[in-house]
Amino acid sequence: MEPRIESKNEKPWSKETSRTSLRQTQHKFSRMMNDDNQDTFRNVNRQPGLQIWTINNMQMVSVPAQGFGNFFEGDCYIVIYINQSKGSSQSADIHYWIGNSSSQDEQGAAAIYVTKLDEHLGGSPVQHREVQGNESPLFRSYFKNGLIYKKGGVASGFHHVDTNVYNVLRLLHVKGRKHVTATEVEVSWNSFNNGDIFLLDMGKAIVQWNGPQSNRREKLKAILLAQDIRDRERGGRAQIGLVEGRDEQASPELMKVMMAVLGPRTGQLKEAIPDDEPDQVQNTNVRLYHVFENSGNLVVQEVATQPLTQDLLHSSDCYIVDQRGSNVMVWKGKLSSKEERQEALNRAVGYIKAKNYPSSTNVNVMTEGGESAMFKHLFKSWRDRGQTQGFGTTYSMGKIAKVDQVKFDTMELHARPELAAQQRMVDDASGDVKVWRIENLELAEVNPNTYGQFYGGDCYLVLYTYQRSNQKQYILYMWQGRHATKDEITACAYQAVNIDNKYNGAPVQVRVVMGKEPRHFLAIFKGKLVIFEGGTGRPGVVAPDGGARLFQVRGTNELNTKATEVLARASSLNTNDVFLLKTDHIIYLWYGKGCSGDERVMGRAMSDVLSKQDKQVVMEGQEPAEFWVAVGGKAPYASDKRLQREEPPHSPRLFECSNQTGQFRMTEVEDFAQSDLDEEDVMLLDTWEEIFLWVGNSANEYETKEAWKSAQEYLRTHPAGRDPDTPKIIVKQGYEPPTFTGWFNAWDPHKWSGGNSYEEMKKKLSDPASLSQITVDLNNTDLNKSPVGVSGGGNRAPGGPTSSPPVYRFHGGDLSPRPSTPTSPSTQRAQSSASMTQSPSSSYTPSSPAGGTVSPSAGGSGMYLDPELLVNKSPSDLPQGVDPSQREDYLSDADFENLLGTSRSDFMRLPKWRQSDMKKKSGLF
Repeated sequence: MEPRIESKNEKPWSKETSRTSLRQTQHKFSRMMNDDNQDTFRNVNRQPGLQIWTINNMQMVSVPAQGFGNFFEGDCYIVIYINQSKGSSQSADIHYWIGNSSSQDEQGAAAIYVTKLDEHLGGSPVQHREVQGNESPLFRSYFKNGLIYKKGGVASGFHHVDTNVYNVLRLLHVKGRKHVTATEVEVSWNSFNNGDIFLLDMGKAIVQWNGPQSNRREKLKAILLAQDIRDRERGGRAQIGLVEGRDEQASPELMKVMMAVLGPRTGQLKEAIPDDEPDQVQNTNVRLYHVFENSGNLVVQEVATQPLTQDLLHSSDCYIVDQRGSNVMVWKGKLSSKEERQEALNRAVGYIKAKNYPSSTNVNVMTEGGESAMFKHLFKSWRDRGQTQGFGTTYSMGKIAKVDQVKFDTMELHARPELAAQQRMVDDASGDVKVWRIENLELAEVNPNTYGQFYGGDCYLVLYTYQRSNQKQYILYMWQGRHATKDEITACAYQAVNIDNKYNGAPVQVRVVMGKEPRHFLAIFKGKLVIFEGGTGRPGVVAPDGGARLFQVRGTNELNTKATEVLARASSLNTNDVFLLKTDHIIYLWYGKGCSGDERVMGRAMSDVLSKQDKQVVMEGQEPAEFWVAVGGKAPYASDKRLQREEPPHSPRLFECSNQTGQFRMTEVEDFAQSDLDEEDVMLLDTWEEIFLWVGNSANEYETKEAWKSAQEYLRTHPAGRDPDTPKIIVKQGYEPPTFTGWFNAWDPHKWSGGNSYEEMKKKLSDPASLSQITVDLNNTDLNKSPVGVSGGGNRAPGGPTSSPPVYRFHGGDLSPRPSTPTSPSTQRAQSSASMTQSPSSSYTPSSPAGGTVSPSAGGSGMYLDPELLVNKSPSDLPQGVDPSQREDYLSDADFENLLGTSRSDFMRLPKWRQSDMKKKSGLF
């Protein structure tokens, strides 16, 4: 029986049946986890970076760096990524990846290894369960150029190899715009379709065929994948060619190559296949379950629904957070029992089965103190121990945030964009300010003497101009009064477009909702920002006499202070703040017991902005009777100093946004960088205090128009119950302010100035010299054509299976059987280790005109040439069939290390220039 998930009043379900299959695996696996296996964990590198293992005969076997991103469909893998923060702390993520054809035993062994490895690393890593084709954004972020799914696995006799050879023939089906996957398919025209991209990989040459219906972004991603294969697996020596499926006649030489390998094409290609990669729909249905044992039974009891709060989690317990099946997360309290922590992953899998969720559902397991950013974002507020924010502390009291900041140095902000981002300040607010008010739906300039006074019945446009690198930069704020008419709000947006066009699209546009003014907006008015609840600032309009008016003052210096009108009632007071009570004859400065000296100074300055009337200081608890009469009498108000609660920062998150299906969808980009900003998209950067909408130059008109709605929908549907009036900022590509770029590492302002677009890369790859080199390389290369029906035959990429099909040689565009040239010794090693049957034509024993001998390898797995036949020899003196540019491939591992002073695997990780230099010094060049 499967476990049942119950509400608080239902009976618990037994855990015994749900553990049966795992216990069987544990019993088989227990013999393997002896002292010898601890060597595996002792060899785990704790330095920052990526490490990958595959499960082979229930053992963890390391995958070489050249094989990273290649995954056998028949295997399971363990992937560790250790991240070093800017401080001294490290964080780790452990993933176990399940291939679609992997066995239950391998899956069970991988899960147990992950649990043991988590313990070995102190229990702090976040554990992730990944299923082929449904990997999490975090997992995909480790492989920026894409994932390659390879046929077979350990069970089929294929072995992971660590060599650099060219005996390859495979066809890769590439899909995806943001997260790319490449799957090995049959080397045949039958595998092609009109909508996707295919890479014909022939070892020394890779031909990319772009489906007529594929888009520019997909083509660029495929090029990057092809380059990654070339650089990582072929030492940078393979050539890449491009064929546009809609204009094949423009690439006659490359089409000859494709026809030679694939045969003549008969009939029409298949129609485009829609991408089945699921977009992540933001899920507002978030539930928290408490997982505990009761009399031998495992109980999963619902605790709360969104928005969740951190105080619901207790250190002595374990919990499951369920995003309605899109993601299941397990939280382990640091004081929970060892058994509970060890069972966490198994319980999550059992929970998925009990809820009838897809087996591909993502599972994350984390320990208290090591929560992921995604987990924290599901909670209304989250605080880590010892957490600080930038130079100051932010407090949350009611709806108006109180911010302590320091004076900023403009040069430091420009030199350190990460500081500008954290403080939400592009500069020290010393730039030029111009303000317009919407009057009769048109722009009317505001008198500079009244700058900083904003009325709730109006809408305003504020243009801020500042210098950065001797160039003018612009920010256009659109301030919308709470009581402005819909026509005025619409006119404000329309006039903003006009101003934006006047400055050629350079201004960063910020929509400001009354009462939610961002930090920089406060700063530009130098401590004179006053928000009136209603009325208008239009000249000649007399405000009706409404009696006393009460203003709440927040801020400690001219950069962060504003006065906001609140209801003139005693209940509006707060012991932590300064209030100004303006009557017909006097202004009372009310100082709460919790306010600081700096706040009192700013309150005094703000009272002069409001009126030149007489001032009277009133200390909390010493109010005269006239004060209480003006506010309608005494009444309870917020008087607890504990309301000064620090509002902790949240980690920024980047999303690709789309409304094209009629439903707001977004795909998160983990571990994001500037390169993840897609020129064809609108990207949403959530820094919690602000929402940035980055608009790429090639974003379609529909997405650009819907950008504001997308941001509003994102906030409305956020599981943490976000404030819908959070400031939203539109940033256009090429005009990014430091408050945006500071969230990215190593921002390059010239990134989009040319050289890395699809058109530029295509132009380089279409160079006549490159195309002729492909033909030359193929003339000197054996092409291994797979038997019909065999997928990816001849595949010798690192981490891949190897086969030895009939050998064909390419001559002048025709394919016909030819006498075979020597098989590379490294190919012989791989073929032998893979236990594949060699064709008679591929067995070859080199002989030397000089009567040299062939030296057998120490392991007896292949035949190698004596170094004397290779070192300091001219190409004409080399044994027949030896490639002069690859002499090192014909050395045994021992001779290789003796001559070059390094192992073969370490050599292949070196840059190409370094490899050439070492070969020259060794006489192998």
